[in-house]
Amino acid sequence: MSYELHNFAIIIPAYNETGRVAATIAGIKKVSDADIIVVSDGSTDNTVNEASEAGATVVELPFNLGYGAALQTGFKYSLKRGYRFAVQMDADGQHDPMSIKTLIEPVIADKVDVVIGSRFLDKGNYKAPFVRRMGMYFFGIITLVLTGRRITDSTSGFQALNKKVMEFYASAAYPVDYPDADVIIMLHRQGFRFKEVPVIMHNAKKRSMHGGILNPLYYIFKMMLSIFVTLLRKE
Repeated sequence: MSYELHNFAIIIPAYNETGRVAATIAGIKKVSDADIIVVSDGSTDNTVNEASEAGATVVELPFNLGYGAALQTGFKYSLKRGYRFAVQMDADGQHDPMSIKTLIEPVIADKVDVVIGSRFLDKGNYKAPFVRRMGMYFFGIITLVLTGRRITDSTSGFQALNKKVMEFYASAAYPVDYPDADVIIMLHRQGFRFKEVPVIMHNAKKRSMHGGILNPLYYIFKMMLSIFVTLLRKE
């Protein structure tokens, strides 16, 4: 069944995305009639007004809680309003709205519970910095060892999911800062079905939260700690 016939939510966490979030919303509206939910993670610029004027529903957090917390807020909001499916994507223009259909259709057809968009499964123009490529490769190996599944883009925030997964993500198990490889391992341990599909991604139009020298090292430390805690939890 065509995804256009379903009422699903597109969840966009946003922190100080003035000048980018409106263009992202406009791009989505060109290809989808889905409801757009922007979660402003304590933005101090004009993100809230810009997103609202562009036609999105805006949920405001009182201060900056982190990427994962903003996403979780979007999942909780969507569940309360009865959405059965959702797509999560970034506000900065990195995730191409043309790939929304590719992501959501297998979930709506109940072939899988989660679809992860990979920038590396097909030829594209995305060029990841060297340090980030190494991090992706490292956590890809860990994910392979712990799940038996090869995931080429474990840090992808461009995903589609069903209600069951949204309910799981709304629980205390969901990480509030960097939900990446650790969440894929959680999905596997909980018995959820997931797969990757190729999507179009562009280089971010602002500095990544993984950018610089210290941020990637902190990310690796936090991710390893989160994976360790995940393995300690009972399935």
